[in-house]
Amino acid sequence: MMTRKNREESALKMPPKMGLKSDMLGKEKVGLLLFKMSAPAIIGMMVQYLYNIVDGIFIGHYVGPIGLGAIHIVMPMQMILMALGMLFGIGGASIISRRMGNNDQEGASLSLGNMIALCLGSGFLCVLFGVLAGDLMIRLSGANEALMPYCRSYFYIIILGTPMFTFSMAGSSSARAEGNANVAMISMLIGAILNILLDALFIVYLGFGIKGAASATVLSMSASAVYLILFYVSGKSVLSIHLRHMILKRAVVWEMASIGMSDFARTLAMSLTMALMNNTITRLGEEISMAAFAVFFRVSGFLFMAMMGIGQGAQPIIGFNYGANQLDRVKKTLRLAILWATIISLFGFAILEIFPGPLIRIFSSDPELIRIGKNACRLMVIAFPLIGYQMIAVSLCQALGKAGAALFLALSRQVVFLIPMILILPRIFGITGVWLALPAADAVTFVVTFCLVTLIMRNLTPSAKKPITE
Repeated sequence: MMTRKNREESALKMPPKMGLKSDMLGKEKVGLLLFKMSAPAIIGMMVQYLYNIVDGIFIGHYVGPIGLGAIHIVMPMQMILMALGMLFGIGGASIISRRMGNNDQEGASLSLGNMIALCLGSGFLCVLFGVLAGDLMIRLSGANEALMPYCRSYFYIIILGTPMFTFSMAGSSSARAEGNANVAMISMLIGAILNILLDALFIVYLGFGIKGAASATVLSMSASAVYLILFYVSGKSVLSIHLRHMILKRAVVWEMASIGMSDFARTLAMSLTMALMNNTITRLGEEISMAAFAVFFRVSGFLFMAMMGIGQGAQPIIGFNYGANQLDRVKKTLRLAILWATIISLFGFAILEIFPGPLIRIFSSDPELIRIGKNACRLMVIAFPLIGYQMIAVSLCQALGKAGAALFLALSRQVVFLIPMILILPRIFGITGVWLALPAADAVTFVVTFCLVTLIMRNLTPSAKKPITE
Protein backbone atom coordinates (compact mmCIF):
# COMPACT_ATOMS: atom_id res chain seq x y z
CA MET A 1 0.00 0.00 0.00
CA MET A 2 1.41 3.41 -1.04
CA THR A 3 2.18 5.91 1.67
CA ARG A 4 1.50 9.60 1.16
CA LYS A 5 5.22 10.17 0.58
CA ASN A 6 5.25 7.46 -2.11
CA ARG A 7 2.22 9.02 -3.82
CA GLU A 8 3.82 12.47 -3.85
CA GLU A 9 7.12 11.12 -5.22
CA SER A 10 5.22 9.19 -7.88
CA ALA A 11 3.19 12.25 -8.82
CA LEU A 12 6.34 14.30 -9.31
CA LYS A 13 7.75 11.72 -11.73
CA MET A 14 4.55 11.24 -13.75
CA PRO A 15 3.39 14.34 -15.49
CA PRO A 16 4.91 15.10 -18.86
CA LYS A 17 2.16 17.67 -19.27
CA MET A 18 3.35 19.59 -16.27
CA GLY A 19 6.86 19.70 -17.71
CA LEU A 20 5.53 21.30 -20.86
CA LYS A 21 3.76 23.98 -18.86
CA SER A 22 6.92 24.57 -16.85
CA ASP A 23 8.88 25.09 -20.07
CA MET A 24 6.29 27.60 -21.24
CA LEU A 25 5.89 29.59 -18.01
CA GLY A 26 9.55 29.49 -17.03
CA LYS A 27 11.44 29.69 -20.34
CA GLU A 28 9.40 31.20 -23.15
CA LYS A 29 10.00 34.83 -24.11
CA VAL A 30 8.11 37.01 -21.65
CA GLY A 31 6.35 39.25 -24.17
CA LEU A 32 5.03 36.35 -26.22
CA LEU A 33 4.11 34.39 -23.10
CA LEU A 34 2.19 37.32 -21.60
CA PHE A 35 0.31 37.68 -24.86
CA LYS A 36 -0.52 33.95 -24.94
CA MET A 37 -1.76 34.03 -21.35
CA SER A 38 -3.50 37.41 -21.45
CA ALA A 39 -5.20 37.34 -24.85
CA PRO A 40 -7.51 34.42 -24.02
CA ALA A 41 -8.18 35.93 -20.58
CA ILE A 42 -9.00 39.34 -22.11
CA ILE A 43 -11.21 37.88 -24.82
CA GLY A 44 -12.89 35.50 -22.40
CA MET A 45 -13.56 38.12 -19.73
CA MET A 46 -14.76 40.74 -22.20
CA VAL A 47 -17.02 38.21 -23.86
CA GLN A 48 -18.27 37.05 -20.46
CA TYR A 49 -18.97 40.67 -19.57
CA LEU A 50 -21.33 40.70 -22.52
CA TYR A 51 -23.77 39.21 -19.99
CA ASN A 52 -24.12 42.73 -18.59
CA ILE A 53 -23.82 44.56 -21.90
CA VAL A 54 -26.40 42.44 -23.71
CA ASP A 55 -28.81 42.39 -20.76
CA GLY A 56 -28.52 46.18 -20.61
CA ILE A 57 -29.14 46.63 -24.34
CA PHE A 58 -32.20 44.37 -24.44
CA ILE A 59 -33.66 45.76 -21.21
CA GLY A 60 -32.94 49.37 -22.21
CA HIS A 61 -34.79 49.01 -25.50
CA TYR A 62 -37.57 46.57 -24.50
CA VAL A 63 -38.22 47.53 -20.86
CA GLY A 64 -36.94 51.12 -20.73
CA PRO A 65 -34.70 53.30 -18.52
CA ILE A 66 -36.44 52.05 -15.37
CA GLY A 67 -35.37 48.52 -16.27
CA LEU A 68 -31.78 49.70 -16.70
CA GLY A 69 -31.94 51.32 -13.28
CA ALA A 70 -33.36 48.14 -11.73
CA ILE A 71 -30.64 45.78 -12.97
CA HIS A 72 -28.06 48.30 -11.80
CA ILE A 73 -29.63 48.25 -8.33
CA VAL A 74 -29.20 44.46 -8.30
CA MET A 75 -25.59 44.73 -9.51
CA PRO A 76 -24.07 45.15 -6.00
CA MET A 77 -25.57 41.78 -5.01
CA GLN A 78 -24.22 40.18 -8.17
CA MET A 79 -20.81 41.62 -7.35
CA ILE A 80 -20.91 39.95 -3.93
CA LEU A 81 -21.36 36.63 -5.74
CA MET A 82 -18.45 37.55 -8.01
CA ALA A 83 -16.39 38.38 -4.93
CA LEU A 84 -16.87 34.86 -3.59
CA GLY A 85 -15.63 33.38 -6.85
CA MET A 86 -12.60 35.65 -6.69
CA LEU A 87 -11.90 34.87 -3.03
CA PHE A 88 -11.29 31.21 -3.74
CA GLY A 89 -10.50 31.39 -7.47
CA ILE A 90 -7.77 34.05 -7.41
CA GLY A 91 -6.30 32.73 -4.16
CA GLY A 92 -6.33 29.16 -5.42
CA ALA A 93 -4.81 30.16 -8.76
CA SER A 94 -1.92 31.89 -7.00
CA ILE A 95 -1.17 28.75 -4.96
CA ILE A 96 -1.51 26.47 -8.01
CA SER A 97 0.94 28.47 -10.13
CA ARG A 98 3.52 28.69 -7.33
CA ARG A 99 3.22 24.98 -6.48
CA MET A 100 3.74 24.16 -10.14
CA GLY A 101 6.77 26.45 -10.18
CA ASN A 102 8.10 24.41 -7.24
CA ASN A 103 7.25 21.17 -9.12
CA ASP A 104 4.69 20.20 -6.46
CA GLN A 105 1.80 18.72 -8.46
CA GLU A 106 0.13 17.09 -5.46
CA GLY A 107 0.03 20.45 -3.66
CA ALA A 108 -1.44 22.12 -6.75
CA SER A 109 -4.12 19.41 -7.10
CA LEU A 110 -4.97 19.70 -3.41
CA SER A 111 -5.42 23.45 -3.85
CA LEU A 112 -7.76 22.90 -6.81
CA GLY A 113 -9.89 20.38 -4.92
CA ASN A 114 -10.21 22.64 -1.88
CA MET A 115 -11.10 25.55 -4.14
CA ILE A 116 -13.93 23.62 -5.80
CA ALA A 117 -15.35 22.48 -2.47
CA LEU A 118 -15.30 26.02 -1.06
CA CYS A 119 -16.93 27.57 -4.16
CA LEU A 120 -19.79 25.12 -4.25
CA GLY A 121 -20.39 25.28 -0.50
CA SER A 122 -20.40 29.08 -0.35
CA GLY A 123 -22.57 29.24 -3.46
CA PHE A 124 -25.36 27.18 -1.88
CA LEU A 125 -25.18 29.27 1.29
CA CYS A 126 -25.63 32.42 -0.84
CA VAL A 127 -28.75 30.97 -2.43
CA LEU A 128 -30.25 30.32 1.01
CA PHE A 129 -29.34 33.77 2.32
CA GLY A 130 -30.58 35.52 -0.83
CA VAL A 131 -33.96 33.80 -0.72
CA LEU A 132 -34.42 34.69 2.96
CA ALA A 133 -33.12 38.29 2.88
CA GLY A 134 -33.50 39.36 -0.74
CA ASP A 135 -35.95 42.24 -0.23
CA LEU A 136 -33.81 43.76 2.51
CA MET A 137 -30.69 43.53 0.34
CA ILE A 138 -32.47 45.16 -2.60
CA ARG A 139 -33.65 48.09 -0.48
CA LEU A 140 -30.20 48.55 1.05
CA SER A 141 -28.80 48.65 -2.49
CA GLY A 142 -30.86 51.75 -3.24
CA ALA A 143 -34.22 50.61 -4.66
CA ASN A 144 -37.21 52.90 -4.26
CA GLU A 145 -40.87 51.92 -4.71
CA ALA A 146 -40.82 52.49 -8.47
CA LEU A 147 -37.77 50.24 -8.98
CA MET A 148 -38.59 47.55 -6.41
CA PRO A 149 -40.85 45.26 -8.54
CA TYR A 150 -38.30 45.18 -11.38
CA CYS A 151 -35.46 44.50 -8.96
CA ARG A 152 -37.32 41.59 -7.36
CA SER A 153 -38.07 40.00 -10.72
CA TYR A 154 -34.39 40.07 -11.66
CA PHE A 155 -32.75 39.24 -8.32
CA TYR A 156 -34.72 36.16 -7.25
CA ILE A 157 -33.84 34.38 -10.48
CA ILE A 158 -30.19 35.48 -10.56
CA ILE A 159 -29.53 34.25 -7.01
CA LEU A 160 -30.41 30.65 -7.99
CA GLY A 161 -27.37 30.46 -10.27
CA THR A 162 -24.82 31.34 -7.56
CA PRO A 163 -23.17 27.89 -7.16
CA MET A 164 -22.53 27.62 -10.90
CA PHE A 165 -21.37 31.23 -11.08
CA THR A 166 -18.80 30.92 -8.29
CA PHE A 167 -17.55 27.61 -9.67
CA SER A 168 -17.15 28.95 -13.22
CA MET A 169 -15.12 31.94 -11.98
CA ALA A 170 -12.85 29.80 -9.82
CA GLY A 171 -12.53 27.06 -12.44
CA SER A 172 -11.47 29.58 -15.07
CA SER A 173 -8.81 31.01 -12.73
CA SER A 174 -7.32 27.58 -12.01
CA ALA A 175 -7.25 26.69 -15.71
CA ARG A 176 -5.23 29.85 -16.40
CA ALA A 177 -2.95 29.08 -13.46
CA GLU A 178 -1.91 25.74 -14.99
CA GLY A 179 -1.33 27.38 -18.39
CA ASN A 180 -4.65 26.41 -20.05
CA ALA A 181 -5.85 29.95 -20.72
CA ASN A 182 -7.79 28.78 -23.78
CA VAL A 183 -9.99 26.55 -21.63
CA ALA A 184 -10.97 29.52 -19.47
CA MET A 185 -11.67 31.57 -22.58
CA ILE A 186 -13.83 28.88 -24.19
CA SER A 187 -15.91 28.48 -21.03
CA MET A 188 -16.63 32.21 -21.04
CA LEU A 189 -17.38 32.23 -24.76
CA ILE A 190 -19.90 29.44 -24.34
CA GLY A 191 -21.73 31.34 -21.64
CA ALA A 192 -21.68 34.73 -23.36
CA ILE A 193 -22.84 33.48 -26.78
CA LEU A 194 -25.62 31.44 -25.18
CA ASN A 195 -26.65 34.49 -23.14
CA ILE A 196 -27.08 36.60 -26.28
CA LEU A 197 -29.21 33.94 -27.94
CA LEU A 198 -31.37 33.36 -24.86
CA ASP A 199 -31.84 37.11 -24.29
CA ALA A 200 -33.20 37.43 -27.81
CA LEU A 201 -35.47 34.42 -27.30
CA PHE A 202 -36.77 35.27 -23.81
CA ILE A 203 -37.04 39.08 -24.05
CA VAL A 204 -37.81 39.80 -27.70
CA TYR A 205 -39.74 36.76 -28.92
CA LEU A 206 -41.35 35.44 -25.71
CA GLY A 207 -41.81 38.83 -24.01
CA PHE A 208 -40.53 37.75 -20.59
CA GLY A 209 -38.95 41.18 -19.97
CA ILE A 210 -36.56 41.51 -17.05
CA LYS A 211 -37.29 37.94 -15.90
CA GLY A 212 -36.12 36.73 -19.30
CA ALA A 213 -32.80 38.55 -18.91
CA ALA A 214 -32.20 36.93 -15.50
CA SER A 215 -33.15 33.46 -16.76
CA ALA A 216 -30.82 33.80 -19.75
CA THR A 217 -27.93 34.76 -17.45
CA VAL A 218 -28.43 31.82 -15.07
CA LEU A 219 -28.70 29.25 -17.87
CA SER A 220 -25.61 30.69 -19.60
CA MET A 221 -23.51 30.64 -16.42
CA SER A 222 -24.55 27.03 -15.83
CA ALA A 223 -23.37 26.07 -19.33
CA SER A 224 -19.94 27.59 -18.63
CA ALA A 225 -19.68 25.69 -15.36
CA VAL A 226 -20.63 22.37 -17.00
CA TYR A 227 -17.88 22.85 -19.62
CA LEU A 228 -15.27 23.39 -16.88
CA ILE A 229 -16.49 20.38 -14.90
CA LEU A 230 -16.11 18.20 -18.01
CA PHE A 231 -12.58 19.56 -18.55
CA TYR A 232 -11.41 18.65 -15.03
CA VAL A 233 -12.97 15.18 -14.94
CA SER A 234 -11.85 14.25 -18.48
CA GLY A 235 -8.15 13.99 -17.54
CA LYS A 236 -7.16 16.79 -19.94
CA SER A 237 -6.12 19.02 -17.04
CA VAL A 238 -2.53 18.94 -15.83
CA LEU A 239 -3.94 18.65 -12.33
CA SER A 240 -5.80 15.66 -10.94
CA ILE A 241 -8.94 15.80 -8.82
CA HIS A 242 -9.84 13.04 -6.38
CA LEU A 243 -12.13 13.07 -3.37
CA ARG A 244 -9.09 13.35 -1.10
CA HIS A 245 -8.23 16.68 -2.73
CA MET A 246 -11.67 18.09 -1.78
CA ILE A 247 -11.17 17.44 1.93
CA LEU A 248 -10.47 20.90 3.31
CA LYS A 249 -6.99 21.51 4.72
CA ARG A 250 -6.64 24.38 7.15
CA ALA A 251 -3.31 25.60 5.73
CA VAL A 252 -4.60 25.55 2.14
CA VAL A 253 -7.88 27.28 2.99
CA TRP A 254 -6.09 29.95 5.03
CA GLU A 255 -3.52 30.69 2.31
CA MET A 256 -6.19 30.66 -0.40
CA ALA A 257 -8.48 33.00 1.53
CA SER A 258 -5.69 35.35 2.60
CA ILE A 259 -4.43 35.79 -0.99
CA GLY A 260 -7.89 35.95 -2.57
CA MET A 261 -9.07 38.31 0.16
CA SER A 262 -7.75 41.32 -1.74
CA ASP A 263 -9.95 40.68 -4.78
CA PHE A 264 -12.81 39.63 -2.52
CA ALA A 265 -12.46 42.81 -0.50
CA ARG A 266 -12.06 44.97 -3.61
CA THR A 267 -15.17 43.54 -5.24
CA LEU A 268 -17.16 43.54 -2.00
CA ALA A 269 -16.08 47.12 -1.35
CA MET A 270 -17.05 48.03 -4.90
CA SER A 271 -20.45 46.49 -4.21
CA LEU A 272 -20.87 48.53 -1.03
CA THR A 273 -19.71 51.78 -2.62
CA MET A 274 -22.00 51.17 -5.59
CA ALA A 275 -24.89 50.65 -3.18
CA LEU A 276 -23.90 53.91 -1.47
CA MET A 277 -23.83 55.70 -4.83
CA ASN A 278 -27.21 54.20 -5.74
CA ASN A 279 -28.71 55.42 -2.48
CA THR A 280 -27.18 58.86 -3.00
CA ILE A 281 -28.64 59.08 -6.52
CA THR A 282 -32.12 57.97 -5.41
CA ARG A 283 -31.93 60.35 -2.42
CA LEU A 284 -31.30 63.18 -4.87
CA GLY A 285 -34.48 62.06 -6.63
CA GLU A 286 -33.04 61.39 -10.10
CA GLU A 287 -34.08 57.96 -11.37
CA ILE A 288 -32.92 58.83 -14.88
CA SER A 289 -29.45 59.43 -13.40
CA MET A 290 -29.53 55.86 -12.07
CA ALA A 291 -30.00 54.64 -15.64
CA ALA A 292 -27.13 56.91 -16.78
CA PHE A 293 -24.85 55.45 -14.12
CA ALA A 294 -25.93 51.94 -15.18
CA VAL A 295 -24.86 52.64 -18.76
CA PHE A 296 -21.49 54.08 -17.72
CA PHE A 297 -20.83 51.14 -15.43
CA ARG A 298 -21.46 48.67 -18.24
CA VAL A 299 -19.36 50.49 -20.82
CA SER A 300 -16.42 51.18 -18.49
CA GLY A 301 -16.69 47.67 -17.05
CA PHE A 302 -16.00 46.27 -20.51
CA LEU A 303 -12.63 48.06 -20.41
CA PHE A 304 -12.02 46.95 -16.83
CA MET A 305 -12.38 43.35 -18.00
CA ALA A 306 -9.58 43.89 -20.53
CA MET A 307 -7.25 45.24 -17.85
CA MET A 308 -8.22 42.45 -15.47
CA GLY A 309 -7.48 39.97 -18.26
CA ILE A 310 -3.92 41.28 -18.49
CA GLY A 311 -3.58 41.00 -14.72
CA GLN A 312 -4.89 37.45 -14.73
CA GLY A 313 -2.61 36.54 -17.61
CA ALA A 314 0.40 38.00 -15.80
CA GLN A 315 -0.37 36.43 -12.43
CA PRO A 316 0.56 32.79 -13.22
CA ILE A 317 3.72 33.96 -15.02
CA ILE A 318 4.79 36.08 -12.06
CA GLY A 319 3.79 33.44 -9.54
CA PHE A 320 5.52 30.59 -11.37
CA ASN A 321 8.76 32.49 -11.93
CA TYR A 322 8.76 33.82 -8.38
CA GLY A 323 8.38 30.23 -7.18
CA ALA A 324 11.22 29.22 -9.53
CA ASN A 325 13.37 32.19 -8.31
CA GLN A 326 13.61 33.80 -11.77
CA LEU A 327 13.17 37.36 -10.58
CA ASP A 328 14.27 38.97 -13.85
CA ARG A 329 11.27 37.37 -15.57
CA VAL A 330 9.01 38.61 -12.76
CA LYS A 331 10.15 42.19 -13.37
CA LYS A 332 9.85 41.96 -17.16
CA THR A 333 6.32 40.57 -16.86
CA LEU A 334 5.32 43.37 -14.48
CA ARG A 335 6.65 46.10 -16.77
CA LEU A 336 4.88 44.73 -19.83
CA ALA A 337 1.61 44.15 -17.98
CA ILE A 338 1.58 47.73 -16.68
CA LEU A 339 2.34 49.08 -20.15
CA TRP A 340 -0.44 47.11 -21.82
CA ALA A 341 -3.01 47.89 -19.12
CA THR A 342 -2.17 51.60 -19.29
CA ILE A 343 -2.64 51.63 -23.06
CA ILE A 344 -6.11 50.14 -22.60
CA SER A 345 -7.00 52.67 -19.90
CA LEU A 346 -5.86 55.53 -22.16
CA PHE A 347 -7.97 54.14 -25.00
CA GLY A 348 -10.99 53.94 -22.69
CA PHE A 349 -10.44 57.50 -21.55
CA ALA A 350 -10.38 58.77 -25.14
CA ILE A 351 -13.47 56.83 -26.23
CA LEU A 352 -15.60 57.83 -23.23
CA GLU A 353 -14.55 61.47 -23.45
CA ILE A 354 -15.07 61.84 -27.20
CA PHE A 355 -17.96 59.48 -28.01
CA PRO A 356 -20.21 59.12 -24.93
CA GLY A 357 -23.38 59.90 -26.88
CA PRO A 358 -23.16 57.08 -29.44
CA LEU A 359 -22.23 54.61 -26.68
CA ILE A 360 -25.31 55.55 -24.63
CA ARG A 361 -27.57 55.24 -27.68
CA ILE A 362 -26.61 51.57 -27.90
CA PHE A 363 -28.60 51.09 -24.67
CA SER A 364 -31.40 53.66 -25.04
CA SER A 365 -32.77 56.33 -27.33
CA ASP A 366 -34.25 58.33 -24.43
CA PRO A 367 -33.06 61.95 -25.01
CA GLU A 368 -32.93 62.86 -21.31
CA LEU A 369 -30.87 59.76 -20.51
CA ILE A 370 -28.45 60.62 -23.33
CA ARG A 371 -28.09 64.23 -22.14
CA ILE A 372 -27.39 63.30 -18.52
CA GLY A 373 -25.27 60.28 -19.45
CA LYS A 374 -22.90 62.26 -21.69
CA ASN A 375 -22.02 64.68 -18.90
CA ALA A 376 -21.69 61.89 -16.32
CA CYS A 377 -19.36 59.82 -18.52
CA ARG A 378 -17.02 62.71 -19.23
CA LEU A 379 -16.65 63.49 -15.53
CA MET A 380 -16.29 59.95 -14.22
CA VAL A 381 -13.58 59.04 -16.74
CA ILE A 382 -11.18 61.91 -15.95
CA ALA A 383 -8.69 59.70 -14.04
CA PHE A 384 -9.27 56.56 -16.11
CA PRO A 385 -5.67 56.47 -17.49
CA LEU A 386 -4.43 55.69 -13.95
CA ILE A 387 -6.59 52.60 -13.38
CA GLY A 388 -4.53 50.09 -15.40
CA TYR A 389 -1.52 50.50 -13.13
CA GLN A 390 -3.65 49.98 -10.03
CA MET A 391 -5.18 46.75 -11.30
CA ILE A 392 -1.83 45.20 -12.28
CA ALA A 393 -0.41 46.15 -8.89
CA VAL A 394 -3.04 44.06 -7.10
CA SER A 395 -2.32 41.08 -9.39
CA LEU A 396 1.40 41.46 -8.66
CA CYS A 397 0.86 41.27 -4.90
CA GLN A 398 -1.43 38.26 -5.27
CA ALA A 399 1.07 36.42 -7.47
CA LEU A 400 3.87 37.03 -4.98
CA GLY A 401 1.69 35.78 -2.13
CA LYS A 402 1.71 39.22 -0.44
CA ALA A 403 -1.87 39.02 0.78
CA GLY A 404 -1.67 42.01 3.11
CA ALA A 405 -0.37 44.37 0.44
CA ALA A 406 -2.95 43.16 -2.08
CA LEU A 407 -5.76 43.65 0.43
CA PHE A 408 -4.53 47.14 1.30
CA LEU A 409 -4.43 48.19 -2.36
CA ALA A 410 -7.86 46.71 -3.01
CA LEU A 411 -9.41 48.60 -0.12
CA SER A 412 -7.62 51.89 -0.76
CA ARG A 413 -9.69 52.88 -3.77
CA GLN A 414 -13.04 51.38 -2.85
CA VAL A 415 -13.15 52.16 0.87
CA VAL A 416 -10.44 54.45 2.17
CA PHE A 417 -10.75 57.09 -0.57
CA LEU A 418 -13.97 56.54 -2.54
CA ILE A 419 -16.48 56.37 0.33
CA PRO A 420 -15.43 59.74 1.81
CA MET A 421 -15.64 61.26 -1.69
CA ILE A 422 -19.20 59.91 -2.13
CA LEU A 423 -20.24 61.25 1.26
CA ILE A 424 -18.68 64.70 0.84
CA LEU A 425 -18.77 65.77 -2.82
CA PRO A 426 -22.54 65.35 -3.51
CA ARG A 427 -23.26 67.62 -0.54
CA ILE A 428 -21.28 70.34 -2.31
CA PHE A 429 -21.99 69.70 -6.00
CA GLY A 430 -25.23 67.69 -5.97
CA ILE A 431 -25.46 64.89 -8.55
CA THR A 432 -22.24 66.18 -10.18
CA GLY A 433 -20.44 65.30 -6.94
CA VAL A 434 -21.40 61.65 -7.45
CA TRP A 435 -19.69 61.66 -10.84
CA LEU A 436 -16.59 63.45 -9.49
CA ALA A 437 -16.12 60.99 -6.61
CA LEU A 438 -14.70 58.26 -8.86
CA PRO A 439 -11.84 60.21 -10.50
CA ALA A 440 -10.94 61.91 -7.22
CA ALA A 441 -10.50 58.53 -5.50
CA ASP A 442 -8.57 57.10 -8.48
CA ALA A 443 -6.04 59.93 -8.44
CA VAL A 444 -5.21 59.52 -4.75
CA THR A 445 -5.13 55.72 -5.01
CA PHE A 446 -2.63 55.85 -7.88
CA VAL A 447 -0.11 57.77 -5.79
CA VAL A 448 -0.38 55.28 -2.92
CA THR A 449 -0.16 52.29 -5.28
CA PHE A 450 2.91 53.61 -7.08
CA CYS A 451 4.78 54.07 -3.79
CA LEU A 452 3.92 50.58 -2.55
CA VAL A 453 4.82 48.78 -5.79
CA THR A 454 8.15 50.61 -5.92
CA LEU A 455 8.91 49.47 -2.36
CA ILE A 456 7.94 45.84 -3.08
CA MET A 457 10.07 45.56 -6.22
CA ARG A 458 13.12 47.13 -4.57
CA ASN A 459 12.95 44.55 -1.78
CA LEU A 460 12.02 41.52 -3.88
CA THR A 461 13.97 38.43 -2.80
CA PRO A 462 13.83 34.76 -3.91
CA SER A 463 10.87 32.78 -2.55
CA ALA A 464 11.23 29.80 -0.27
CA LYS A 465 9.34 26.58 -0.99
CA LYS A 466 6.55 26.15 1.56
CA PRO A 467 5.19 22.62 1.81
CA ILE A 468 1.45 22.05 2.24
CA THR A 469 0.78 21.06 5.82
CA GLU A 470 -2.15 19.14 7.23
